[in-house]
Amino acid sequence: MADSTLVFIVLGATLAAFVWGRFRYDLVALAALLGSVMLGLVPGEEAFLGFGHPAVITVAAVLVLSRGFERSGVVDVIAEQVLRVGERLFLQLLVLTGTVVVLSGIMNNVGALALLLPVAMRLAREHDASPSILLMPLAFGSLLGGLTTLIGTPPNIIIASYRGSVTGDNFGMFSFFPVGATVAMAGLAFILLIGWRLVPQRAGKASTEAMFDTAHYLVELRVGEDSKANGLSLRELQQELEETIPVLAVVRDERRRAGHAFFGVLQEGDILLMEAGPEEMKLLEDKAGLRLGKDAEEDKEKEVKEVEEKEAKKAKKAKKGSRTHQKNEGSSGEENRRDKGNEKQDKKKKEKEEKSGVDTEGLQLVEAVVRTDSMMVNRTVTQLRLHNQFGLHLVAVARDGGRLKQRLHEIRFRPGDVLLLQGGESELAESLATLGCLPLASRNLTLGQPRMLLVSIAIFAAAILAMIFDLLPAAVALSLAALVTLLVGVLPLREGYQAIDGPVIVLLGAMIPVGEALETSGGAALIAEAMLAWGSEWPVIVTLIGLFVLSMVLSNIVNNAAAALLMAPIAASLASGFDASVDPFLMAVAVSASCAFLTPIGHQSNTLVMGPGGYRFGDYWKLGLPLSLVVMVVAIPMILLVWPLQE
Repeated sequence: MADSTLVFIVLGATLAAFVWGRFRYDLVALAALLGSVMLGLVPGEEAFLGFGHPAVITVAAVLVLSRGFERSGVVDVIAEQVLRVGERLFLQLLVLTGTVVVLSGIMNNVGALALLLPVAMRLAREHDASPSILLMPLAFGSLLGGLTTLIGTPPNIIIASYRGSVTGDNFGMFSFFPVGATVAMAGLAFILLIGWRLVPQRAGKASTEAMFDTAHYLVELRVGEDSKANGLSLRELQQELEETIPVLAVVRDERRRAGHAFFGVLQEGDILLMEAGPEEMKLLEDKAGLRLGKDAEEDKEKEVKEVEEKEAKKAKKAKKGSRTHQKNEGSSGEENRRDKGNEKQDKKKKEKEEKSGVDTEGLQLVEAVVRTDSMMVNRTVTQLRLHNQFGLHLVAVARDGGRLKQRLHEIRFRPGDVLLLQGGESELAESLATLGCLPLASRNLTLGQPRMLLVSIAIFAAAILAMIFDLLPAAVALSLAALVTLLVGVLPLREGYQAIDGPVIVLLGAMIPVGEALETSGGAALIAEAMLAWGSEWPVIVTLIGLFVLSMVLSNIVNNAAAALLMAPIAASLASGFDASVDPFLMAVAVSASCAFLTPIGHQSNTLVMGPGGYRFGDYWKLGLPLSLVVMVVAIPMILLVWPLQE
């Protein structure tokens, strides 16, 4: 069997596995690489050279630098300015989406979105609006902004490196800017003027106060004398229940202690503030002997009432046989007591009404979205040991715009899930960063280090200047900047390693040799010949449009980096077949591979907003399809203008 046929079989199986989604894309890519080695398509001694490829190193360095921006206080500076725009939706969209377009050009576009996502959520809440109207334009804006520079998105880095292997000269830092900036501005104008009207507005307001109105889900449970919970620690209580039901607070002697910080044993009369539905309530009563706290309050009220009635009877007997004047005085005294009793009852009634909703103030609740690179993906709260290792209680989970009703310990987390968590204020930021979660809203949670803002900007600017003046190759300049970022303390070393998206690095390192096999086996030439035969009677621009559409469709069903890796050899073969410059064909792949607007799985930015925005899978194409057409209509003429077919 010919090598080209074997390559097509491997790639066909790889693409099918990507679309199926049963296995993570990095595992699929690694399987494709090892399969290619076993079939003799990739020499064994060259199997892992892709992991040292400049494109892989550059992507890793950009991810570290982007995380440094997140930690340096950029979000606080931006939020302060963005929140001044007021209630006008047009201005909100302009400032948010425009800002993410600019930021995505100077840092990884997923990192730029991560900076502005909490700002957008806060803006929506302050104006009591659905976040869905802001988040999809924000995600698409991050994709558009990534088109403008070399480091904005992985496809640009891949295409730049591939051009170097073909022509001996890489695309530079701002080689993408003329085409990318024009396309980004056209896309931004479309979103602001027309596109936002195509975004579904979810009435559920996923991840807003309405989604996690905790007072409607929390109950107060009392530890009685005969309760099994009496004398148990909270950890022992969880083991007794064989269920993860968060204890948010323990009330003892009118003092409330946060559940994650309570390490003593429960005593009679303790009130537990817990997240519990009807099924959990029955479990708590059967296995732990806990009952609603309000029953205890009613018992006390009953006792007080009985005492008051006894005192009233004694007072009535003492007044018998008194003189008229004394009777009158007694009546007045009784009326006074009756008035006081009424005042007490009114006061109790008022207090009872005020306590109809459970007070959650001061519980340090935070909402966070699970990132695509989170260690929580496909794992449960039990497997993560969320409380023991990270000091966090999971209170609730929202997915696809609705709160999940299944038991918390049964939930396997997915990218885009919105979590309601409780934890200590000082540990929240570090725990969320370690888990790979992006905070959306919290009380008194400081994320940035403003004093390091200028330092991180200076480091990045030095790297850009080194690239512009050809002092250092892009991979070396950005790696040096990432190293300095870690050395000066902008980013802790542990977070630096966490910032490197392992699955993306494995995907790139594994697929680069497979993409080269597509070229060396003649597979890319065969596809190019088929496209040349199809377009032989048409102008070259028609074939360029076909390449653009094919790459754009592919990027919506597989990772955009994988799409760029697979399409780059085909683009080069097409250019050779037409005896034209390779630049316009490679630039067409760079733009189209980065414009995955049709599905939530085509790009991490789309996945990241799915949960907070309450979007469904089919919501993306409603704005994404017309935006894709706008991008293509603007990009093709600009590519031919800036990068002519004949040099």
